[in-house]
Amino acid sequence: MSSPTPLPEKSSPVTKPLSEKCWSCRILSGGGLLASGGYVYMQAQKFKHLRGPTSMGTVAQIIFAAGLASWGVVLIADPVGKKTREQ
Repeated sequence: MSSPTPLPEKSSPVTKPLSEKCWSCRILSGGGLLASGGYVYMQAQKFKHLRGPTSMGTVAQIIFAAGLASWGVVLIADPVGKKTREQ
């Protein structure tokens, strides 16, 4: 059996990831991360009010919610792509 012929390589310039060039993609995914962080935080607060003293699981849930929300803010703000190095 003969092997198939290889496809020709496309010589394309270096492209940016979709998250850097697509503003609506950044807003949608960053907003989703913010919303999921808010949901996790609200669930942790609900259990905190029902059970009384705060457990380590609730603290871990709140920290995870803060991480999700901050990831969403960083994705929307894109601080690395905006800063240029001055020499």
